[in-house]
Amino acid sequence: MTTTATPSGQIPAATTWQIKLLYDGDCPLCLREVNFLRQKDGGRGLVAFTDIAADDYAPEENGGVDFATAMGRIHAVRADGTVVKNVEVFRQVYDVLGMGWIYAATRWPIVGALVDWAYGVWASWRLAVTGRPSLKTILAEREATLSQGCGEGEAGRCRV
Repeated sequence: MTTTATPSGQIPAATTWQIKLLYDGDCPLCLREVNFLRQKDGGRGLVAFTDIAADDYAPEENGGVDFATAMGRIHAVRADGTVVKNVEVFRQVYDVLGMGWIYAATRWPIVGALVDWAYGVWASWRLAVTGRPSLKTILAEREATLSQGCGEGEAGRCRV
């Protein structure tokens, strides 16, 4: 949820996060990066972290980015609702955390194009490199779980 709960009739508090990072909580390398970013956020709440692998992941709360799309490439949602993907996610998250200098060179035309290409290769191989099933298999397993009444919005959630 992006707002704090308030008594009926009151306006909810404004969103405190500037960007919401959608990450794969079943990916060990993704979790390592998320833990690093959480540490750098230091409890300020500048970045909201949303695990797309969670049973209750809801695309409508995350810029409309469905599970399959989020699994294919990294995505983030800015507080204004703008969805960003690929290396731009890292550029913006690191900027929000005051570490934009780490990705600054990726804004240069040639360097940026090379980094974007390298990320595309990484995204294609991420599951295999981390010892996980193919995206097709993961999607089929999730669909089977959801068809059994587990997951998105259901009580008594299951884990794939």
